[in-house]
Formats: sequence, structure tokens, C-alpha cells
Amino acid sequence: MTTEVAGVRVPVGRAAEAALLVCEEYADEALLHHSLRSYFFGAAWAEARGLEFDRELFFVSALLHDLALVPPFDSHTLPFEEAGGHLARVFTAGLGWPVERRDRAAELIVLHMRDDVAPEVDVESRLLQVGTSADVSGSGLDAFDPSFTEALVRAYPRLGFAKSFVSLFQDQAERKPGCAAAQLVAGEWVGRTVSSPLDRI
Repeated sequence: MTTEVAGVRVPVGRAAEAALLVCEEYADEALLHHSLRSYFFGAAWAEARGLEFDRELFFVSALLHDLALVPPFDSHTLPFEEAGGHLARVFTAGLGWPVERRDRAAELIVLHMRDDVAPEVDVESRLLQVGTSADVSGSGLDAFDPSFTEALVRAYPRLGFAKSFVSLFQDQAERKPGCAAAQLVAGEWVGRTVSSPLDRI
């Protein structure tokens, strides 16, 4: 794993190593790269604004945030982000995190599919929203220096991510018509995702 992109670094320690290991084992390479790019985008956004954030909490949540889209963790009843929140609580319990910190990891994952959170209210949740939006559909990419974005995509290539991710969301929408993924699929999200400017780098 590239641990630094254009000066933005990943955290070190047992929690970060375990989150990366689990994501590597269960996500395909395209989804793994998306999770890592989401972290780097969010962390870069925070650093550019001088925002302090819990780097370990954010990294762990970013690496786990989409794992409930993969078959071993897919829920047939819960929206994937809610199932992912439960997965994060179990994962972080194994790390010995206290209840409040486990709840925060779950909260970040659930909220990344909800309305925007102001950074002054919950900075880590906002970072995951910023990171995932930039990486999936290119929303907010103008906030990043093009040289950073290019370096990030070179470090973690897209590998056909947009097409495979849209398929995952369409599957969620078909089976769980009331979920947030279904609302995105019903709108213009699919078109924006498959035409993301990141795929032209």
C-alpha cells in the first residue's frame, strides 16, 4: 500500500493495519482502491482547510464503509450502509475500542449515504462524505489540486470501478427499493458516476 500521496499520509498502528487487511481480503481491487482514494480525498480536504480530525477513526471507517456491498456481509433487509455500520461495530470491538468509539465508526459509515454533515458538527463524517462523493461521481473535485488528484489515481488506479460500483448499487436498489442507493440509482447518479472525470486521468 502507498502510505503517502502528495504529502497526505495514512495512520500507522494495529487498527489501520487490520482495517486494510480486512478490506484487502473481502473487497476486489477496484473497491479496495475506492476505499483508499476516499480516505485520501477526505484527508486532503481536511488538511487544506486546517481541520483537525481523528485520522485512525476516519481511515478505519473509510476502509470498511462499502464492505456490506460484498456477498459475505450483504444484508437482505438492511441498507448496505446500515449493515456496514454494524460490521464496523463488530470489527472495532475486536480491536478493543470503547463503545463510544465503536459507535462513531458506525455513524460515519451510515452518514456517508445521508445529507451533508457540516464539518464543525462532525468533521470525520463530513470527510467520508467528501471523499466518497469525489471518488464516485467526481462531485467536488474542483476543491482539489489537479496534481493531487492525478497522483492519487496513479497510486490507486480506477480499474473499471465506476461500472462495477454502479452494478452493486443497482443490485441494492432492486432488492431494497426504499434504500438510499435506490434513490441515487433512480436519479442522475448513474450517469454522473460512469462519466466521472477521474476515469479520464
